[in-house]
Amino acid sequence: MNQLTNHNALITGANRGIGAGVALAFAAEGASVAINYPNASSAAEAMALCADIESQGGHAISIEADVTNPTAVESMIASVIDSFGHLDVLVNNAGIAHAAIVEDIEVEQWDSVIAVHLRGTFLACKYVLPHMYQRGSGRIINTTSQLAYLGAAGFAHYTAAKGAIVSFTRSLALEAAPRGIGVNAVAPGATRTRMLENVPEEILEEIRSGIPRGQLANIDDIVPSYVFLASENSRHYIGQVISPNGGDVFL
Repeated sequence: MNQLTNHNALITGANRGIGAGVALAFAAEGASVAINYPNASSAAEAMALCADIESQGGHAISIEADVTNPTAVESMIASVIDSFGHLDVLVNNAGIAHAAIVEDIEVEQWDSVIAVHLRGTFLACKYVLPHMYQRGSGRIINTTSQLAYLGAAGFAHYTAAKGAIVSFTRSLALEAAPRGIGVNAVAPGATRTRMLENVPEEILEEIRSGIPRGQLANIDDIVPSYVFLASENSRHYIGQVISPNGGDVFL
């Protein structure tokens, strides 16, 4: 406990799923957290999460921003720093997904998936780095997927974005490490979130049977990786991808 006392963190796409789990875990470890959500329809979830954290003695704020919009992201970073005084940890978690084989992916669908995952990660890093460089410290944690390594039929746009995030993480880590910033990524395996809600049970069973541990992950199985990478214990981890996936793939 208290691994993140006096730390301030911003988590994109934190109104639900893994992002919400990370926010709760960071707050339990003593961090103040800023919960980003994409639009007005997600505001109630974000505010409820803030209330939950506050009820447990933590400190949280919610902030709306479309991570694909440069102006919105720059304003979000500035607002969080203004509220907290400084920012120690950025978690790029915002993402979307839907299934379609390549010939059926609409160009607009391709662009939107790439934009939320990859452009969103780039923009948040771009606007937070000057602040972290000025302070000479910070942690950036990008969310990729084990599917970046495995591939997945019907999800080429999603896996392309996640694969690019792996490469981006490694390149940024080389730039940032000499300036005191640790940049790493988490690549979760199949996790019980809303993303899997509409997947037929027989497909979920096929996925589960291919995992050596024999289980789909719960969010609580994933978030400790983020806590570790946000903490001082990860100081010698640079450009790494941690994959809590039950043995689904070895990185």
